[in-house]
Parts: sequence; C-alpha cells; structure tokens
Amino acid sequence: MLACKRIPVMPDLRQTPENPERSQMLDWRPIFDAAADYDAFLAKHATDEQRRRWDSTLEGVTLKGEQRELLGGFTRTMNVLCLAGAWCGDCAKQCPILQRFAVSTPRIALRLLDRDADAAVANELRICGGGRVPVVVFLSEEFAECGRYGDRTLSTYRKMAAEQIGAACPTGLIAGDENGADVIADWLREFERIQLMLRLSPRLRKLHAD
Repeated sequence: MLACKRIPVMPDLRQTPENPERSQMLDWRPIFDAAADYDAFLAKHATDEQRRRWDSTLEGVTLKGEQRELLGGFTRTMNVLCLAGAWCGDCAKQCPILQRFAVSTPRIALRLLDRDADAAVANELRICGGGRVPVVVFLSEEFAECGRYGDRTLSTYRKMAAEQIGAACPTGLIAGDENGADVIADWLREFERIQLMLRLSPRLRKLHAD
C-alpha cells in the first residue's frame, strides 16, 4: 500500500492575539482626508533645500501630447494616496510626476502622507519587509482600494541592475532613464491600468449608467 503524503496546512494569517503582526483592513477614507495636498505637504515637511529638489523635478516633468490626451480622457474619479517623505530622494524624483498628472485632470485627487505621521499606515504599506517610500494606494471614488504601487519603477530598477549587478551577472534587461521619460511612462501605465479597472467595473458602470 502506498503511503499517503501529508498535505501541509497553510498558516492562519488573520490577526489574532497570537498573531499581532497581521494587519487589519484599513479604512482609507479618513486617512486620505487627513493627508495633505502636494503644496501643503511640502510646506509642512520640507526644508528649503528639499523643496528646491522637488520643485526642480516638477519643472522637468514634461508630458507628451498623447500622455496629456490620455489623462484628459479619464472619466472615473481616482483618489490617490501617496506615502512619502520630503527628505527622500526617490520621492523627490517621483512624487512631482504624480502632481503633474493630478493637475492635468480633475479626475485625480492626490494626497500625500508623511511616512512617520501614521505608524499603522506605514506598517501596512511596507515593501519587501521595509518602510520604503514612495508608496501609492489607488482608491475608487468610494475609497475602495484598487491597487498599490511603489517604491521604484521598473525603469529605475533596470538602471540600478545594470549599474550594480554588472556584466558578470547579466539580467538581459535594458537600463532605463531613471530621471526622465521612462519613469513618467512607468507611472502613467499604472494610472491608466487603475483608470480602466474603474471604468470597466460593472458596479461603477451601473452606478453611472454608462
């Protein structure tokens, strides 16, 4: 008779007194409402030098005609919450891109939250076990979570891999333009993906009769 293999039991990941590290579902609406818009966030958290870095990036973010047209065609409201740090170099490179998107369409409501201001949110949005920023949470008009994205885009990681891994361990990837069009395109693809998710949602189509 063949011996039956014992099927391993998956661990219970629900938060319990014995398992306190498991996060509970957060109510994103009050968190979003407590966060700040782009300028207010910088006014509160950035030093003069940090503000200059963010302003320099924002001035350099140029959208192509088809990118502006894409954003202008958004029809669903997207509440976008970004966990960030004014001191963070990656945030200074990427958050101004999000602001450029937000001012390009009334359908994007962008709010920023300092990473150290809310421990529960920072814990919930850990990436690879660490408190990395920026991390974006995409929310519907009713503040239902639709997706998360961070901390660096694919183009940036390709560039880093090419520089740090080197020819001795080739990845087959092409290095991207970390500070330019490639990162803008990376972020815009994710915004478009969430917008299409919202636009095609049967529940929202019924709500808006479209």
